Amino acid sequence: MSTKREQRVVIAGGAGFLGRALAAALDKKGYDVVVLTRDPASYAGAGRAIRWDGETVDETWVAELEGAKALVNLAGKGVNCRQTKASREEILKSRVTPTETLGEGLRLVYRVPEVWVQAGSLAIYGNAGDRICDESGFVPDEYPTDVCVAWEEALGRAIRPEMRWSMLRIGFVLGRDGGALPALARLARLGLGGTIGSGRQWISWIHLDDMMRLFIEAIENPAVHGIYNASGLQPVPNAEFMATLRESLRIGFGLPAPAALVKIGAPLMGADPDLALNGRRGLPVKIHGLGFRFQFHELEDALADLLRPKAKAPAPAAERDFVQTLAR
Repeated sequence: MSTKREQRVVIAGGAGFLGRALAAALDKKGYDVVVLTRDPASYAGAGRAIRWDGETVDETWVAELEGAKALVNLAGKGVNCRQTKASREEILKSRVTPTETLGEGLRLVYRVPEVWVQAGSLAIYGNAGDRICDESGFVPDEYPTDVCVAWEEALGRAIRPEMRWSMLRIGFVLGRDGGALPALARLARLGLGGTIGSGRQWISWIHLDDMMRLFIEAIENPAVHGIYNASGLQPVPNAEFMATLRESLRIGFGLPAPAALVKIGAPLMGADPDLALNGRRGLPVKIHGLGFRFQFHELEDALADLLRPKAKAPAPAAERDFVQTLAR
């Protein structure tokens, strides 16, 4: 009977916000974590880092897939950039090509990983207004849904038929040290944390800890097979999100950002205004139906947990003894 430390999880594109958090969570559970990244020398997270450019099939990283517990693919260029034809093509390529490359690598493996867990996006439902988006939700023919569809279709071509797979359509992940929350908190502290646009656009949020638990559920639970929304149980409109954020920071006022101003200002800062002005009301119907239980149900509880000051780690015993000696 193998131990978890002997069970390997390979995370492709694992040097980013979600990848580093997942590597740490898996390492804590005792897995042998391998992170595939373009720059292994600069990787400072948990696990072993191996060079991988997302385009080239190399025996070094392919060997890590042999007999692995799971392959997790998080590769993809960030979407918060100025939207041009070139940037959209790069976003599409950065998702489809690595998925296809991993599929080519699997063709060289005798004992394939038990499961392929693929990162996707709730953006596949488009700017959905008040429409509730479960896993069977309507997918419009527009950007960025076309990128998400191509991403999911690439997984369908790449997966080996004997493997279990799950596509996690990820929402707005709230974390202390990454993602959009630290930037929003900084804006709020500067008095700029008001309603964005109409304030009616839905934010389908999930606490980072629940996101990590969901990844691990997809890796360990054989019943998790297919497409799942990876978001919390209670999405909220933007106006409520920003108001709750201000309350968590004990800030009484936030200057609103009208849609016209966002559309002008965001491109000047190299950002995509649609990320702030569009939304979708995603619900994790399928994973909740399998019995997965979220730790953070209420937005105020999630923000209170993430925005409170970090507790200082206790000083090592030798240091405490030295300080006590000086105090005598």
